Amino acid sequence: MKCFQCFCYSFPHLGGATMTSEMQEIAITEDKPLLTGQTDAAKDVAELAARILLDQGQEHSVETPHGVLRVTLHGTRTTRRPAILTCHDVGLDSKSCFSPLFKFEEMQEIVKSFTLIHIDAPGQEEGASAYPPGYQYPSMETIAEMIPAVLQFFNFRTVIGVGVGAGAYILSKFTLANPDSVEGLVLVNIDTNAKGWMDWAAHKLSSVTSSLTEQILCHLFSQEELSANTDLVQSHRERISKAPNLANMELFWKTYNSRRDLNLDRNYTFKCPVMLVVGDQAPYEDAAVECNSKLDPTSTSFLKMADAGGLPQLTQPAKLTEAFKYFIQGMGYMASSCMTRLSRSRTTSLSSSYSMDGSRSRSRTLSQGSQGGQMPPSPSQTMEVSC
Repeated sequence: MKCFQCFCYSFPHLGGATMTSEMQEIAITEDKPLLTGQTDAAKDVAELAARILLDQGQEHSVETPHGVLRVTLHGTRTTRRPAILTCHDVGLDSKSCFSPLFKFEEMQEIVKSFTLIHIDAPGQEEGASAYPPGYQYPSMETIAEMIPAVLQFFNFRTVIGVGVGAGAYILSKFTLANPDSVEGLVLVNIDTNAKGWMDWAAHKLSSVTSSLTEQILCHLFSQEELSANTDLVQSHRERISKAPNLANMELFWKTYNSRRDLNLDRNYTFKCPVMLVVGDQAPYEDAAVECNSKLDPTSTSFLKMADAGGLPQLTQPAKLTEAFKYFIQGMGYMASSCMTRLSRSRTTSLSSSYSMDGSRSRSRTLSQGSQGGQMPPSPSQTMEVSC
């Protein structure tokens, strides 16, 4: 309004009072649509910023007692629900390990309901500089001890952990040490055992006869996938062999192969619901089956995916997404979520086997079928799921 009055004062011969009144009327009629347009533009900018934040995430360098961790957060820091905390495998980072799964169309219902926190193991993040020669890489236990600082940084009291391979081992160590911080655990390709003498000898021989890239590929993929030399295998071979932080990958690889036995049994196990995931052609199928036998059958679900290799979260995101939804529903979240892509039928095994302590084990099976979706399994039931 002041600008219009200044205009009138500059031209007194035009009749300042009359012009001031006219200009005030004009300003009032133009005022509303101008403000409305600005509000719409601001809303569009805010929505665009939110979409960018959801797609790219916010990267943070989190100080821990054992060094700095690169962490990527997707979504807002709402603490009404637990965050979904992920940890990747050797030869991967948080993006290459989890982006295809969490960007999958049907996963968006979960993504919009939870905050995602992706942890990169030290020196494994995209674009990381190579550590100098002689650098002492942290042990698997030490990396697990860095996670509480991440929860404190983002002010989350509890999480739902999702780990693959080495990341599954790290999250297992963290969960055992901090049972009150984990509401649920999804472990893909878990191997809770330390390497025996035969494994150690085979690893030494492999390190002499095979390149680091090929060793890591044998860890990530099944023999069938490697023999077929699929596009996925080729892309990861090229990415790993040309990675500027390949020396860091080697340190992480050696640390994983030096892991200790978790010594899980029915008396020393996870206190939260657990879902074990493995492909029926995966290198760690036997290890996952063995781990399943050591866990509490009343709170463990076992998902063995048919025709799946070493990275089911990349090759079969649809099946894993639905299983993950069932798992979350069993914990009491997203009760109204619909299973629209896959249909399942539930069959009950006629054999009720009992362990030595008298508890019933593995008496139900979920299998893919043609009937409509069923109610999600409760964490109090052990399900062997074959997709």
